[in-house]
Amino acid sequence: MDKPLLEVLLDFWQSTGIANVFATPDSWKNLIMILVACVLLYLGIKRKFEPLLLVPIAFGMLLTNLPGAGMFHEELFAGGHVHWDGFTEAAGLVDYLYLGVKLGIYPPLIFLGVGAMTDFGPLLANPKSLLLGAAAQLGIFAAFFLALGIFGFDPAEAGAIGIIGGADGPTAIFCASKLAPHLLGPIAVAAYSYMALIPVIQPPIMRALTTKKERVIKMTQLRTVSKTEKIIFPIVVTIVTALLLPSAATLVGMLMLGNLFKECLVTDRLSDTAQNALMNIVTILLGVSVGATATGSSFLNVSTIGIIALGLLAFMFSTAGGVLLGKLMCKLTGGKVNPLIGAAGVSAVPMAARVAQKVGQEEDPSNFLLMHAMGPNVAGVIGSAIAAGVFLSLFG
Repeated sequence: MDKPLLEVLLDFWQSTGIANVFATPDSWKNLIMILVACVLLYLGIKRKFEPLLLVPIAFGMLLTNLPGAGMFHEELFAGGHVHWDGFTEAAGLVDYLYLGVKLGIYPPLIFLGVGAMTDFGPLLANPKSLLLGAAAQLGIFAAFFLALGIFGFDPAEAGAIGIIGGADGPTAIFCASKLAPHLLGPIAVAAYSYMALIPVIQPPIMRALTTKKERVIKMTQLRTVSKTEKIIFPIVVTIVTALLLPSAATLVGMLMLGNLFKECLVTDRLSDTAQNALMNIVTILLGVSVGATATGSSFLNVSTIGIIALGLLAFMFSTAGGVLLGKLMCKLTGGKVNPLIGAAGVSAVPMAARVAQKVGQEEDPSNFLLMHAMGPNVAGVIGSAIAAGVFLSLFG
């Protein structure tokens, strides 16, 4: 027998998101997260803070917190495991997209695209830049020990949080998905938010740790790097990394494969695909699925506040570590190294290098530090991936 019209309308009303706004005691948290998502969308669209990443992340956050949408179900990934049986009953679109994060597929593909867009020439022309890239990973280990000793996180969680200091979103997501999947949302949002704020966070630290005399140092032009060197480099780095730290081979290997596509000059189509189509597609899928993990119940808690605070400290320590080693190298070389390039050792390519260039030109408009800063900058990409490999090896 057909239902009465009134009952049909009542069923329809109860199925709407409006009727489910306060369906659970924690519904108010979802409303707050919707507001947060809108703020992030504003920052990405209006303020242009990392829009290619912040917009899909914020929209994923919006989708997962809309009442009744059913696009992402945390219970399918409870306990850090994929509960495959549940996919036959209640899985939503984002649940399937999130598998690319959970199974560790998206971040390495992002690294493939980053490698295809990266020129390691400045690093090869000045190998000492590798030391600056390593020094700028100080924030990773500082945040790790702070998270472990003061904030009470366990070693795996502390390692996932520490990677925020590398200023490398895909690495932070990859590490968090393996070590602390329940913290993936806050870690991803913190990592990409602070990456977007590098032009705000870094300059005051750079000026505080250097003198005007150091900031106006002009560095000599870098030597020309041969094509043979550029082809051999990714192959050698992959072999050495895989032999010394196998857990880092996934990220470093894909980074170097992308770079080999770019430099060998016989795979132009593959290089173009990795840089453009593949990179854009994976960025969309990664952003939406990671944003969807930021549900009200998982995001609005004391742990999130700790992660946000530790992320900021990690960025500050990383910047300081690079600049301080730059000052030491300046003294050891008799004033031939501008310490500002050390701040570019975080792996936000090329934003951190541009910040070093900008701060240097504020003191002397004729000073061009960009290419010198790119050396530590690309070294930081390798450094953060290796640091993640260390944590995965120890706690994974």
